[in-house]
Amino acid sequence: MAETSSLKQPRRMSANGFAKAHYSPPWADMSLIGIAGSSGSGKTSLAVEIVKALDLPWVIILSIDSFYNSLTAEQNRLAHANEFDLDSPDSIDFDLLCKCLTELKQGKRTNIPVYSFEKHQRLEKTISLYSPHVVVLEGILALQDPRILDLLDLKVYMEADADVCLSRRIVRDVRERGRTIEGTIKQWFSSVKPAFTKYVEPQREVADLIVPRGMMNKMAITMIVGQTRQILKDKSVKHRAELERLGQGVEDQPLSPNVMLLEERKQIKAIMTLLRNPATASIDFSFYLDRMTALLVEKALDCHNFVPDRVTTPQKLSYSGLKSAGKVSAIVILRGGGCMESGLKRTLPDCLTGRLLIQSNYRTGEPELHYLKLFPDIAEHETVLLLDPQMSSGGAALMAVKVLVDHGVSEKKIVFVTFMAGRRGVNRLTTVFPGIKVVAGEIVDDYQRRWIEEQYFGC
Repeated sequence: MAETSSLKQPRRMSANGFAKAHYSPPWADMSLIGIAGSSGSGKTSLAVEIVKALDLPWVIILSIDSFYNSLTAEQNRLAHANEFDLDSPDSIDFDLLCKCLTELKQGKRTNIPVYSFEKHQRLEKTISLYSPHVVVLEGILALQDPRILDLLDLKVYMEADADVCLSRRIVRDVRERGRTIEGTIKQWFSSVKPAFTKYVEPQREVADLIVPRGMMNKMAITMIVGQTRQILKDKSVKHRAELERLGQGVEDQPLSPNVMLLEERKQIKAIMTLLRNPATASIDFSFYLDRMTALLVEKALDCHNFVPDRVTTPQKLSYSGLKSAGKVSAIVILRGGGCMESGLKRTLPDCLTGRLLIQSNYRTGEPELHYLKLFPDIAEHETVLLLDPQMSSGGAALMAVKVLVDHGVSEKKIVFVTFMAGRRGVNRLTTVFPGIKVVAGEIVDDYQRRWIEEQYFGC
């Protein structure tokens, strides 16, 4: 039988002659649940119950209301008079919604618009969204557009009594949207109810699951949660298999030319000996690790670009030298990378520093992204240092580089800086991202236990 899995994509050759492999992070091909139904049917409440029941950190609710089109001055006047139809498909920017969902499905970052119902306008600010594993899309027309249907993993339709829907609509519009009771009732009969008959109710026909009684229907919630958990479990198995595949046969490959090791001078050997000696006092360990980090960062700066510069010396002489071609920033992979910050600041005192928290799941060993804090203009920085004192399997390193690339950072601008690196992990990383540079103190046995941060922080 022919292979159809995305894990078996053909490898391309990189510029340095090494085969370039494909890597998809765990959040690529995220699970998408669509919940449609009448206004006031309890879609948001059901979505909240699903999120609570899943009890995972990578599940979000995305409302179609965020994608309303901005109104013209005349349309705005009619809307405030409750005479403008906001329930037809024409009121939603489905092109933008489809674009955002597609980007999330591809594991990319996307920007979600912010809509003001008081002004009936999209605000200038947006909300950046990245790496959710599950998105619950809710809205009266969540199952309307065929392009959205193709992206959905599960399609849900909410059923509720019309009188209940109207009462919920009145409470919501008065409390949250600055409407009056009379205006809400007027809009209900003039546009909401006709739109329900014409556009909303027909969505029942494409739904995988029709849910009466909303959040009170515990059986439906259990079914949705169970199906979603199984999808996530299958994707986790697939991701671990991909990581294992990337590690097969790379142990004996030569290191990429982009891997640079510290020159094994006597002082370097002496520092490495002190750091490995269990008898080394904690204060001495911290001092020498800071010194080693400074040496590694200095080596990494050899990868930075400089441009010619001419200055006049205090002796009034002209000197032709160099200056930095742009910003240098550093991203610390927590928590281990935290023990490299002191050494970084000794070398680059004003270096901008961001954060990534990547931890391995204790049950599966799969690396998971829990937190990120990056600079809005990071894609424009000339060099981005990625700091982690130890790299063994390369799983966390792959994920960290993928995060930077997804935020617009070019591979050739990334320098991964580490004290100890396993050969298999380095070859995994440079096979997937052949354009990055790796600066390491030395190459060690694969899968060596992480111990440097424990020694540095004392816990």
